[in-house]
Amino acid sequence: MKTVAINGYGTIGKRVADAVAAQDDMKVIGVSKTRPNYEARTAVEEKGYPLYIGIPEREQLFKDAGIEIAGTVEDMIQEADVVVDCTPGSIGPQNLEMYKKAGVKAIYQGGEDHELTGLSFNAISNYDDSYGADYTRVVSCNTTGLTRTLSTIDPIADIKKVRAVMVRRGSDPSEVKKGPINAIVPNPPKVPSHHGPDVKTVMKGIDVTTMALLVPTTLMHQHNIMVEINNDVETEEIVEALEKRSRVIVVSAEEGLGSTAELMEYAKELGRNRNDLYEIPVWRESINVVGNELFYMQAVHQESDVIPENIDAIRALLEMESDNEKSIAKTNKAMGIL
Repeated sequence: MKTVAINGYGTIGKRVADAVAAQDDMKVIGVSKTRPNYEARTAVEEKGYPLYIGIPEREQLFKDAGIEIAGTVEDMIQEADVVVDCTPGSIGPQNLEMYKKAGVKAIYQGGEDHELTGLSFNAISNYDDSYGADYTRVVSCNTTGLTRTLSTIDPIADIKKVRAVMVRRGSDPSEVKKGPINAIVPNPPKVPSHHGPDVKTVMKGIDVTTMALLVPTTLMHQHNIMVEINNDVETEEIVEALEKRSRVIVVSAEEGLGSTAELMEYAKELGRNRNDLYEIPVWRESINVVGNELFYMQAVHQESDVIPENIDAIRALLEMESDNEKSIAKTNKAMGIL
């Protein structure tokens, strides 16, 4: 049983903690917060996670709030085999020095630059690169979504070139400080956006260019993807490959899943924790091969699609499973992923 510390218990951190707790080969030894909010209280009183503080000078604030703390982040990582760092992006470099000093392995999130660790991770495309490594970075939610489907398509279609337009949510559902929103914003207004270069960190040699914009929604991202291919394949071959790929689901607008709102309702019907949709839904009607070009549309639940990737990254760094598909299957079973 491997011990996992989660440094940062926000949107991603609390989901990673619950995903770790669902596995039978790893356990949560602690989570951290920098302020005594409802998430800190829930972690202790509802989840039973030992809570450590990221800013020792704020210890009294936690005591005044009646929230029990187990120590500092420095204390927490001493007991860990690996730390999953879910802190804000600007904190990563200084945390890395702390992890190195403690001699503990660490996994970062997509908000950090690839250069911080020199490794980026996706369970399907490059699991082996991080096997036994000390530090890696799980790529962002959008990069994860692109990589899952493109890695599935490439073996049969032989991808020559990818062009994608990322339609991004304006903020996460709880981020009221970023709203109300009444605009469509090029994000960034230059081409390419950062998403294409990020895909290249986990899919070596792929020719991919992306552009992105923000729209007034909090539910999901949506991708419009155009792929130039070398092989002569039929549309149904692409559909079949995507249907067979775990962590990808082919959905039909004709069945009432024609929007991101309806996809989130579907996640509720599945009975998911926090209504999360870990899989990347691809609209069946959008998949079309025309000559040497493939077109398709997909959605990304930005709060959850990277969570199973973090679990597989733990197994890779700690050399718990050398076969990526076995790790994926184990993670999927524990989390109820399709």
